[in-house]
Amino acid sequence: MRTTVSSIDLPFAERLGRGKVREIFGLGDDLLLVASDRISAFDVVMDQAIPDKGRVLTATAEFWFDKLADVVANHLLSTDVDGWDDVPVEFKPLLRGRTMRCRRCEPLPVEWVVRGYLTGSGYRDYQATGEVSGVALPAGLEHASELVPAILTPSTKAESGHDEPISFERTVELVGEPVAVQARDAALELYDRARAYARTRGIVIADTKFEFGLRDGELVLIDECLTPDSSRFWPADEVRPGARPTSFDKQVLRDWLATLDWDRQPPPPELPAEIVQKTAATYADIQARLLA
Repeated sequence: MRTTVSSIDLPFAERLGRGKVREIFGLGDDLLLVASDRISAFDVVMDQAIPDKGRVLTATAEFWFDKLADVVANHLLSTDVDGWDDVPVEFKPLLRGRTMRCRRCEPLPVEWVVRGYLTGSGYRDYQATGEVSGVALPAGLEHASELVPAILTPSTKAESGHDEPISFERTVELVGEPVAVQARDAALELYDRARAYARTRGIVIADTKFEFGLRDGELVLIDECLTPDSSRFWPADEVRPGARPTSFDKQVLRDWLATLDWDRQPPPPELPAEIVQKTAATYADIQARLLA
């Protein structure tokens, strides 16, 4: 049965942060990352939530953390809420299926965006300059053209508003060359491994973002990993240069919002039940395709 969770309060844990989707709590030496069913578009959180979206994000992230653990260490400890003795039993139904228990790490102030196909803001930048985040690309590429090899286009991590693309040289200035090089190489390998696997499921990963942190000086993959909220998934049979493939994410919502006379500032418009249901179905579809 589908459920919807818009907000989470855990009086037995220390609230450390609240993002557009996730709630972050401290519990002993660990973190609890709880994925709500909230959804945002154009940096505005909608008033209506998407049933079971948080469960899809958690299950998908757990799958990838496990599958790619040999590439780089990650922060995930467990998703087995019922095995956590320090979580009161009355809160376990709320947290079950949508909570990752993680190691505490020091986050790096960069998002590591990997692009394997030309789309989104990268495509717009390419049309204007022939480059994406300072990376020069061949002339004549079209939307959905494959980039071989994939490219890293880092960005800042904005507390509010939009992240801003930065060069790799600026990344080195922010985190130091050894960490920047290690994280760049890890991000590209993570993407290449995930892209190859997704292809066997009839899915193209057009682009994705990773976040890294440090724990005792070791690079650690943190936050989420290759979910519909952090990645652009396309059906492989729709992908060719010049095409506009279907996106397995919140594109249904964005497309509907684009038809409205809305200034993309709060308050958001009320979502029709049909849009909520279609968006929920899209998230469930990508989970079923990838995790089958």
